[in-house]
Amino acid sequence: MNSRHQRRAFAPHPVWAALAVLAFGGGCQPGPSQSTPILRVADWGGVADDNAFSKTVNRLQRRFEEQNPGTKLRFENAPGEYVPKMILNFVAGAGPDVMSVDASSAAVFINNGQLRDLRPFMAADPSFRPEDFWPNVMSVGAREKAIYTIPGDFTPMVLYYNKRLFDRARVPYPSGPMNFDQFLDLAKRLTLRDAKGNVTQYGFKFANWMPMWILFLWNNGGDVLSADGAHAGGALDSEENAQAIRYLVDLVRTHKVAPDLSQTAATGVDPFATGTAAMMISGHWELPGFETNPKVKVSDLGVTSVPSNLPQPVTVYYAKSFGIPTQSRSPEAAWKYLRYVTSREFQTEYQSTGIAVCGRKDVAAALGQDPLNRAFQRLIPSARAPWGAKVVGYDFVEQEGVKMMQSALLGAPPREALQQMAERVDAYFRVR
Repeated sequence: MNSRHQRRAFAPHPVWAALAVLAFGGGCQPGPSQSTPILRVADWGGVADDNAFSKTVNRLQRRFEEQNPGTKLRFENAPGEYVPKMILNFVAGAGPDVMSVDASSAAVFINNGQLRDLRPFMAADPSFRPEDFWPNVMSVGAREKAIYTIPGDFTPMVLYYNKRLFDRARVPYPSGPMNFDQFLDLAKRLTLRDAKGNVTQYGFKFANWMPMWILFLWNNGGDVLSADGAHAGGALDSEENAQAIRYLVDLVRTHKVAPDLSQTAATGVDPFATGTAAMMISGHWELPGFETNPKVKVSDLGVTSVPSNLPQPVTVYYAKSFGIPTQSRSPEAAWKYLRYVTSREFQTEYQSTGIAVCGRKDVAAALGQDPLNRAFQRLIPSARAPWGAKVVGYDFVEQEGVKMMQSALLGAPPREALQQMAERVDAYFRVR
């Protein structure tokens, strides 16, 4: 990727600088003393719940302190808008020692020089083996020969299906990849109505969140940005994308195999989670919730590839990786912690919670022998990183994508809606 199209310096914009003064007292936080070194670890999310997952994480974190006497971990969770809050940290000169990096926004920190190249640490640590990790997930933090992040866990986006609802409709479970026409036929057969014509079971749950529908663009031969990630015009407004958007709109408006989004929003009910929609697209993060779901159990679920008009389906993955900011005051200790949280020991216990697919191939293979996890792993080679892993400002594209889809669902011609979105994206890219 040509970085001149993406690189944007973290110059202290006046507004950012003012916010930084308010948030951080106008300067850097004091460094750790020699007697009690403190390692600051930044992550998204709020205060941890008192559940089994949080207890597992807390136990593992305390173990690091026991193995490294004198080093104390200080977790700085940022609920809400993690990326803007981290930007404010860096502007204020108060970057953490270790930070979580999401694949969807990795470029913000990597392309702007806020993370250290980890190769020198790797060269001095012969026990670290990059080949232990899924190569396409390692690519999130790779730039030419540099490596800025190491994966913790991730998920490819998949097509979930509820076997119980398939059985109710007397429809066979998906046995392999299907094209758009086959998926529509399947959704129609799964949509059931009562004697008055009211829908009692939908074939598909559609969600207007771009990570869940960009796959239909990719799998119809389209994309949202040019190959170098520099602009949307000529890519986003393609005929392939217009066809894909029309297809999605028709699922809801014409064929009515998916509930209307305004109807879903009004009820506040997730039709897949309540057992009234037979299929949905989502990630591995759904599984822990189904462990306690009274209406849909994990044993009800199946996983397969997303619909595709290509010879080989393609999906997207979202990954949590770890990096060491250039502002870290304890880079050597930070590397020890990074190695710990990406180690086989840590990840074996952490991933036993079922939260995601482990970034380490050995742990993923050891823990993923049940049918659902084996299905996830079969789809990993076809998964590519989100555009936000390489392109700064891609969050704007995703925000505009929601608006574009909403416009199309309300009746705007898809090609016109895509052209207007492309114009807004390119205008933003020119000034960002």
